[in-house]
Amino acid sequence: MITPDFLAPFFHNALPYEAYVRTGTTDQQASWNAFHARIRLTPAQSDLVRAFSRRVNLLVISGTWCGDCVQQCPILDHLARLNPADRNSPQAPGVDLRFVDRDQAINLSNAVKICGGNRVPTALFLNEDLEFLALAGDKSLSRLRALALRQLGASCALPGASLPEDELALTIQDWANDLERAHLIARLSAKLRQRHQD
Repeated sequence: MITPDFLAPFFHNALPYEAYVRTGTTDQQASWNAFHARIRLTPAQSDLVRAFSRRVNLLVISGTWCGDCVQQCPILDHLARLNPADRNSPQAPGVDLRFVDRDQAINLSNAVKICGGNRVPTALFLNEDLEFLALAGDKSLSRLRALALRQLGASCALPGASLPEDELALTIQDWANDLERAHLIARLSAKLRQRHQD
């Protein structure tokens, strides 16, 4: 069972985005940095995340070697930077994004297998109490649709694989939607509304 007690050690030992990327090889870091530079959020996406009034703790199971992670996790960093949560104030609003390596956090990965596999990236959306809000993983809906249309290649893109701009834009929107959904679950929580008196 995925409880706050189970999740807390993983979350508190997880790394912020930049520290996580630095755990990769020089080539992996270059791939992550190059893809990060491609991300462009729309004004609507930016306004949406900046307006979050609840905290969303986002724990991502990843691998610096994983092409799907290279092409999705930098999106999460861009979104989180729009409304960074104060790590010294656990109930403050914003997004606290942290990463764990799949193989170093195998117990966590095993607890959230997707289709029987330890897929990466897998994002766990948690509230301010580290209670489970939502799970998204492997690939966003737009990425899955694009792969289904292509019907070829390996199940995991290589770290330097190209990604068309239209697919990137749709993937950014998918992750913005997932983050918004988690925020709204927390925002509408009766327990949290009572706590925050709103």
